[in-house]
Amino acid sequence: MQQMSSRDFNQDVGRAKRAAEKGPIVITDRGRPAYVLMKHALYRRLTKRGPSIAALLAEPRSNRVEFDPPRLGDAPVRPG
Repeated sequence: MQQMSSRDFNQDVGRAKRAAEKGPIVITDRGRPAYVLMKHALYRRLTKRGPSIAALLAEPRSNRVEFDPPRLGDAPVRPG
């Protein structure tokens, strides 16, 4: 993944945008990763949510999925 300092980014945003055409750019602040510049299409793909667990369980095929979670023990689980 390419990197660019925040100073270089501020001085040449066009160069950063052209570089982001090839993939995400890490913008550093004092040598540490601080931001990521990427194309919006990639961002949307990365943040796209799949179907909810309720929707998956409502599908007709879901009754054929075996699910046997391990027991946590005999003590009741109490919320924090």
